[in-house]
Amino acid sequence: MKKDILSLLDLEVDDFTHLFQRAIQLKKRFNQGISDRPLIGKSLGLIFDKKSTRTRVSFETAMIQLGGTPIYMSTQDTQISRNEPAEDTARVLSRYIDALAMRTFDHSLVEKFAKASTIPVINALTDSFHPCQILSDIMTVIEVKGGYAGKKIVWVGDGNNVANSWVNAAAVLDLNLVVATPEGYGIPDYVKNSSAARCSSKGANKIVFTHDPAEAVKDADVVYTDVWASMGQEEEQSKREAAFKGFQVNRELLSKAKPDVMVLHCLPAHRGEEISEEILEAPGAVFWDQAENKRHMHKAILETLILKTRY
Repeated sequence: MKKDILSLLDLEVDDFTHLFQRAIQLKKRFNQGISDRPLIGKSLGLIFDKKSTRTRVSFETAMIQLGGTPIYMSTQDTQISRNEPAEDTARVLSRYIDALAMRTFDHSLVEKFAKASTIPVINALTDSFHPCQILSDIMTVIEVKGGYAGKKIVWVGDGNNVANSWVNAAAVLDLNLVVATPEGYGIPDYVKNSSAARCSSKGANKIVFTHDPAEAVKDADVVYTDVWASMGQEEEQSKREAAFKGFQVNRELLSKAKPDVMVLHCLPAHRGEEISEEILEAPGAVFWDQAENKRHMHKAILETLILKTRY
């Protein structure tokens, strides 16, 4: 039986725990010079519609370091660009490769691929969700804070795909999550509803939604932000800059959080916009550890899904 990761609602608590533990273990072994190569002879396809630095390179290097081979495919280089049905491409690729990571706009495309594929399909970012990003982010919280239980995690900014995945994670893991967005730029109802349904089976829903960033970050352990205009929204830049006034993560805003607050950003960052230069360059900043952890988490994901170590 194959397993896909299209959103974090596809995972159970035990799945999260396994991936966190394995990613941290693989990182430790890598830093000790130990080579783990369980995926020799295996291949990973990467179909990317959107530009990428961290996600693409971390998936490629993860596969190489595990002994496998990544195969990068721009959609424009495939027959998808000539209107071959996604289902047909998925069936064929299932005969060639061992897993597929997709980075695209419309989330329904990865759903079509997953339904038609006999291999694991991984969402490497859609307009709706970015699940692998949050897996590596929570891994970083565990490393720095010793765990995520009882920690107040605050999202400040746009209700985008990364924020949506934080809401998904909070539903499964029962996180203490506060989401602060400007009016009109909040989390979509379909994300709230699906996450709330998942929360109802887990206990009290601790997710709080607000339009007040200053109130949101009070006593925060972790503050997270992202760009105000995501890929495909560039024409909204000036409009969003006006709407997001007061939502910059800077020293003044963070003064309301705990003194040892941890700041996260999935990058790339627009310095002086959603986050100030001094916060990005602050001593002890973990943004670069956060980015590195994508590679180690992707190793854990690929090993688990391709070798079916849990499914």
